[in-house]
Amino acid sequence: MDNNTSFKPSLRLIDATMLVAGSMIGSGIFIVSADITRNVGSAGWLIFVWLITGFMTLTAALSYGELSAMFPRAGGQYVYLKEAYNPLVAFLYGWSFFTVIQTATIAAVGVAFAKFTAYLLPQFSEDLVAINLRFITISPAQLLSILVILLLTYINTRGVNSGKIVQTIFTMAKLLSLLGLIVFGLFAVKASVWSSNWHNAWSIHSLKADGSMASYTTIAALGAIASAMVGSIFSSDSWNNVTFIAGEIKNPKRNIGLSLALGTLIVTVIYILTNMMYTGVLSLHDMATADKDRVGVAASQQIFGSSGTVIIALLIMVSTFGCNNGLIMSGARVYYSMAKDRLFFKRVGTLNKNAVPGFGLWLQAIFACLWSLSGKYGDLLDMISFVVVVFYVLTIIGIFILRKKMPDAERPYKAFGYPVLPIIYIIMGLAFCLLLMSYKPTYTWPGLIITLAGIPVYYLISRVKQKVDDVSTLV
Repeated sequence: MDNNTSFKPSLRLIDATMLVAGSMIGSGIFIVSADITRNVGSAGWLIFVWLITGFMTLTAALSYGELSAMFPRAGGQYVYLKEAYNPLVAFLYGWSFFTVIQTATIAAVGVAFAKFTAYLLPQFSEDLVAINLRFITISPAQLLSILVILLLTYINTRGVNSGKIVQTIFTMAKLLSLLGLIVFGLFAVKASVWSSNWHNAWSIHSLKADGSMASYTTIAALGAIASAMVGSIFSSDSWNNVTFIAGEIKNPKRNIGLSLALGTLIVTVIYILTNMMYTGVLSLHDMATADKDRVGVAASQQIFGSSGTVIIALLIMVSTFGCNNGLIMSGARVYYSMAKDRLFFKRVGTLNKNAVPGFGLWLQAIFACLWSLSGKYGDLLDMISFVVVVFYVLTIIGIFILRKKMPDAERPYKAFGYPVLPIIYIIMGLAFCLLLMSYKPTYTWPGLIITLAGIPVYYLISRVKQKVDDVSTLV
C-alpha cells in the first residue's frame, strides 16, 4: 500500500457528465410511476410530481456548483458540510451514507439487475432458493447481485480509468436506449388512452387496485404529493456522486459544476418524456396495478408486443449495471475523506498502486453484499429518502453560511439564481420532509434514528482519537 500515491485527474467533462446521469438512472424510472399514480390518481399530477422533483434536482445541482468550485477535492458533500458547519454534521452525513444511503442503494440496484436478468434466465429468479441456512434463505437473484457488486468493485480497484470506461459506455447505451423507447412509445400512443388519461388531468385523488378512487382534503393532497415524491426523488438521487471524486476530474472548478448541470438536465428531460409516453400507451389503472409495479415492462409490451419484456429487461440490465458502477466508483471517496479526518478506519484513507481507495471500495462492497442478503434494502431506502433530502437542505443552507463565513474565498462559479433558487429549494425540501413526517412516519423516523445513532459513535471515535493524541504528545 502506497500512502504517498495521490489521486490522478483523468476524468473529462464528458466522463463526469456520464457519471452524473449514469448514477441517477437505475431501475426507478421503470417502476416508481406505479406508486406515484396510486398516490395522485391523474396524469397531470403524475407529470407534476416529476417536474417538481426535476426542478429540485436541477436547483440543488446548480447550487452545488458553487461548493464544488470552492472545494474541488475528494469527499464532495462531506467536505461541504464540514466547512459550513462542523465535523459532527459532516460525520453524520458520512455515517448515514456508509451505513445505508450508498451501500443499500448499491444492493437495491444490484438486486434490480438480477430480477430483470431472470426475465431472460429464469434460474436467477428471486422466488427460487439457492441456499437455505435455516436462519436465512438466499435466492439466486441475491447471489447474482453480489457477484455484480464484487465484479464492479474489482474493476474500480484497477484504477479510475477502468471505471470511467465502463461508466461512459453503459451510460451512453442506456441514454440512447431510453430515447429509443420514448420515440417508439410516442409512435405507439393510443388516442383513446391519451384522451382518457388527460381528460381530467388535474383531479388529485388516490387510485386503488380495484379501480376505485378516494378524494383528499387540501392538506392530505399535499401529503399525497410528498408520499409520491419518495419514488421520484429516489429515482433522481445520486446526482451528487460526481462531487465525491473531485480529485480525479480535470479542471474540477469548471467541470464539476458543469457536469452537474448537464447531467441532471438530461435525466430530468428523459424522465418527464418517459412518463408522458407511459400516459399515452397505458391507462392510469394499468399503471397503478402493473405487476410488481413494473410499469416499464407493461409499457414495453404495449409498444413491442411479446418481445417487449425482453427489450425492457435488457434495457434495465444495462441501466442498473452502469448505475451501480457509478455508485461504487464514487462512494469510497467519501470514506477516504472521513479517514483522512481520522473519523473512519485509517486504512480507508490510503490509495492503492492504481491511485484509488482500494480498501474503502472493498469495505463498501462487503456492506452492500450484506444488504443484498438482508432483503431489507428496499424498506431502508424508502426510510432514508427523508434523511437524504435533509442533508441536501443542510448543504444548500451551507452556501449562505459560507458566504458569511468565507466572504473572500475564491468562487470561480456562483450558485445560479442565488439567493432565490436556493431559498426555494430549502422551502420545498423542508416542506417535503415535514409532510412525510406527518403523513408517512414509517418513511422518516427509522432513517432519522439511523442518522442520530451516529452521534454517540462520533463522540466515541473523538474520545479515542484524543487519547491517542495525548499518548503521542507524551511520547
